[in-house]
Amino acid sequence: MNPKYYEKIALFLGIKPKQVENTIGLLQYGATIPFISRYRKEMTGSLDEVQIAAIQTEMNKFIELDERRDFILKTLEEKEKLTPELKAKIEQAETLIELEDIYLPYKEKKKTRATKAKENGLEPLADAILIQKNIDLHLTAETYLNEQVPSVDDALQGARDIIAEKVNEDTLARNIIRDLFSKKAVLSTKLVKGKEEEGAKYKDYFDWNEDLRKMPSHRILAILRAENEKIIRVDVSADKETALEKLNRLFVKGNNECSKQVEIAVEEGYSRLLKPSIENEYKSIAKEKADEEAIKVFVENLRNLLLSPPLGKKRVMAIDPGFRTGCKVVTLDEQSNLLFNVTIYPFGEKEDMIKAIKTIDTLAEQYKIDVIAIGNGTASFETEKFIKKIRFNRDLNVYIVDESGASIYSASKTAREEFPDYDVTVRGAVSIGRRLIDPLSELVKIDPKSIGVGQYQHDVDQSKLKKSLDMTVESCVNLVGVDVNTASKYLLNYISGLGPKLAENILEFRKEKGRINNRNELKKVKLMGPKAFEQSAGFLRITDGDNPLDASAVHPESYKVVEKIAKDLNVDVATLIKEKSLHKQIKIENYISESIGKETLTDIIQELAKPGRDPRQKFEGVIFDENIRTIDDLYEGMILQGIIKNVTNFGAFVDIGIKTNGLVHISELADKFVSNPAEVVKVHQKVSVKIVSIDKDRNRIGLSMKGLTN
Repeated sequence: MNPKYYEKIALFLGIKPKQVENTIGLLQYGATIPFISRYRKEMTGSLDEVQIAAIQTEMNKFIELDERRDFILKTLEEKEKLTPELKAKIEQAETLIELEDIYLPYKEKKKTRATKAKENGLEPLADAILIQKNIDLHLTAETYLNEQVPSVDDALQGARDIIAEKVNEDTLARNIIRDLFSKKAVLSTKLVKGKEEEGAKYKDYFDWNEDLRKMPSHRILAILRAENEKIIRVDVSADKETALEKLNRLFVKGNNECSKQVEIAVEEGYSRLLKPSIENEYKSIAKEKADEEAIKVFVENLRNLLLSPPLGKKRVMAIDPGFRTGCKVVTLDEQSNLLFNVTIYPFGEKEDMIKAIKTIDTLAEQYKIDVIAIGNGTASFETEKFIKKIRFNRDLNVYIVDESGASIYSASKTAREEFPDYDVTVRGAVSIGRRLIDPLSELVKIDPKSIGVGQYQHDVDQSKLKKSLDMTVESCVNLVGVDVNTASKYLLNYISGLGPKLAENILEFRKEKGRINNRNELKKVKLMGPKAFEQSAGFLRITDGDNPLDASAVHPESYKVVEKIAKDLNVDVATLIKEKSLHKQIKIENYISESIGKETLTDIIQELAKPGRDPRQKFEGVIFDENIRTIDDLYEGMILQGIIKNVTNFGAFVDIGIKTNGLVHISELADKFVSNPAEVVKVHQKVSVKIVSIDKDRNRIGLSMKGLTN
């Protein structure tokens, strides 16, 4: 990559050029973002994952720019149109837009009115008019008449078509209109005739006008979706009079017949070519920005959901509720292994209910169940009520678990591979139970778009969305780390430096060996080369192994310095980890070297204090009001406990224990002004809310968090 870009990226991101240079070097070497962020802090100046990803994004933009530049230079050279002046312009272009503007006059075009006029020999007339000398225009135009150009009017129109295209292709003219659009563009909509009923949900946008700069991302995406569905027509415009005034100042140089023709051509060029071109550009820019915002919201929601507190190693009875088809019940051990499954019918005849009670009671006792997880789908509340009537021999907490995406998982290839001998209902129940034990381990198996947290996810650029979501999953998995002896291949797949094939190979190696006892053994895994080991080792944990450091996030490359610290304190590594008082005696400056700096040493000491610590918060279930079952049970002013299900740019949706989620509008999130809901709430957060409006016809519940302690 051209070193001149380091300073540009650094200036744009507000960091030092050396940080950019080193980070790009690591990325080009093949290092992953989690690895760079965690284990190469000295090289990056402790940049976090967001900053490293931003450097990668900007780097790719410059790579794309250079690739396009090379293509244009090669194309123009082949066409023998590359002059030294043109080459210099192209090489100096700093953005794709600038580059495309330079290339525009030379691009292969479909037949246009201008190309047709040129074929008819009218280009010299257009050039003569553009000079705007005081000539006899009618007499001059007559000299260009032929079979294809039968009249003076035809000749003048052809000349104006050529001038109009020149106006459109003029770099300065395009930048003048861009500047106007950037400051004054207005997005307006009009309903397509006869689409009132079909587009009823877009009623707010049937006749809309708004400054494009001030439009929130969710509104832009909603309007563009309505346009794609052919419900409305969308126009992005700046004031035409102002635009023509600026263009005339550029092109009209006199006050004669030729100047009047140029003025007409400028208007035609703007209306027919330049305005639509810049309009499309600004619609694309608005869409891109809206996509970025929506993806950012989705990423933040997904991250909070994936990092939801795990219940931990407990024996779980999971129930996928149902009325007619019954409730599918499974029991899982502490490692989430399926022990038993059965279907009960608690909502049928009395004898079925008695049988169901006996089955649940027996299973709870037989498998020493610690907690019960119930999916929040159809019959969820009825099932919860049924379970709570059973008198168990000990206290069993009952939790309602969000089952969004569980049905998609249960029918997936992943689920079939895990449970080839069970049907979708058993797989779905297992997924519900596993989500309670460890949400991250289970949710990585599901397409993030199916989890139910996001905003207009089907409208945004799908490749960018997928890349961002995959990076988020990877970030979360590596932040938590995995136990190499128990992790599924789906979890291992996201570990830095691994991927699907190495994940499978680790499972095969584990199966053959029985247990992996130290990180060095991982080097024997098929295809585990030095780079893959370097990138992954710190995130792969081994509990109760040969080396206590293998259970921590300390990278094997740093084991020697830990051993030296322990030796200097006259203890072994295990004692160093166990005795917290020893950590205060460590003088970091004594261990700084060319290969290890203060940042890494600080991380190591923090890790020694809490080896293999789980960064997720402690599990705390949500208990919903048992008296609230439907929207009919609500009244305005009621205060309830809930859990944030989704955060958008306009507010947050809250699960209050009924099928319909309520909305806390951004204006009701706090007693102060809130510009970004994500600054106040996050997915899976417990909150207190007040009912402020109930619309039973549209099944909408308005909530407020104002005046409440959260």
